[in-house]
Amino acid sequence: MERVVTRVRRSNQAAADLAFWRSRPVAERLAAVEQLRRQAFGAGPTEDAEPRLQRVCRIAQRKRG
Repeated sequence: MERVVTRVRRSNQAAADLAFWRSRPVAERLAAVEQLRRQAFGAGPTEDAEPRLQRVCRIAQRKRG
């Protein structure tokens, strides 16, 4: 078996991205985070969604005896 060493160099893209977002106002950064959150998890309940029953979990303690 031949051993292979691969070197990977990181680009300056991550540093440039960080510098860009640090230069933006806080409100713009929060708006971008909210947009990404909506893309990943959806915008939440919509008018087209059917109502569902709420899940309820209870732990009951029984008396010994």
